[in-house]
Amino acid sequence: MDSHSTTSTTRARAFWLEKPGTGRILEETLDPPPEGWCRIETEWSAISPGTERLVALGRVPPEARSAMRCQYMAGEFTFPLKYGYSLVGRCVEGPAALKGKRVHTMHPHQDLSLVEAGAAFPVPDDVPPRRATLAPNVETAVNALWDSGAQAGERAVVVGFGIVGSLVARLFSMIPGTEVLVIEADSEKRAMAQAEGFRVAAPLAEPGNFDLAFESSGSPAGLQEAVNAVGREGRVVLLSWYGDQDVHLRLGADFHYGRKRIVSSQVSTLPGGMLPRWDLTRRKQLVFRLLQSPIFDRHISQVLKFEDLPGFFHNLCNGGYKGLAAAVQFGD
Repeated sequence: MDSHSTTSTTRARAFWLEKPGTGRILEETLDPPPEGWCRIETEWSAISPGTERLVALGRVPPEARSAMRCQYMAGEFTFPLKYGYSLVGRCVEGPAALKGKRVHTMHPHQDLSLVEAGAAFPVPDDVPPRRATLAPNVETAVNALWDSGAQAGERAVVVGFGIVGSLVARLFSMIPGTEVLVIEADSEKRAMAQAEGFRVAAPLAEPGNFDLAFESSGSPAGLQEAVNAVGREGRVVLLSWYGDQDVHLRLGADFHYGRKRIVSSQVSTLPGGMLPRWDLTRRKQLVFRLLQSPIFDRHISQVLKFEDLPGFFHNLCNGGYKGLAAAVQFGD
């Protein structure tokens, strides 16, 4: 049976993008949670810089807007809108099974929120709340490995050392006998990859020698690098979302006679071969088992306060952020 507050409404603060590259924190009213819903008091949210930068710049093309809408998003991609998809907090009102528990949910950056109980996933006690905000990005990386068919002993290139690329490199390196090389154009990010123990290069010196490539750079040029990197029967897993950029590939060399394959990977859908046994809940459980490891803390490059979000997004949209995920702290 649900437990509800007798109060009528409460005030919440949310980060809204008002125009490309510009946002501010606004107040809004929350009603009490209806039956089957939770009110969550936020502790942390996470920023996935690549996707959220494209959204903040207004670079979501009309044909992609329906697919790009995330749960509890408000407004339109033509602005204003609030957008974000990783939030961790305490359920302070709602079903008895969740009340008082720390949960993860997909929600824009907001200090108090209402979500359906089914959208609130309990966070295990051995996963700290800040690290738990990485769950959606780790899900993306897990899906990418599944889509790749990665096997023990394979050699892979990861093109682009952003948050998704770094997590793919991390998970792939956990497979016995594998070797991974990070290709990254930015010198600061190459230094980050090296600090994490990965081999790095820019550009690739020996194309055609890899079993597998993951393209996560966000740049169409990165996809060409990934195609060039793999050898005969090699697989390229495409993780980047290019927004409104056109993609031009040179496929006249060895792409066809080398029988190379480009595979799209998208986190919202499980690979077909997994569906008879897996669902999104089982995948989420796997992700939180992985997040028990403190090594994933190294994939959060910056911690900021909720009140600092307008300045952070201004910097992000002007190319001033070179880190992996950013974690947003609410309260003290």
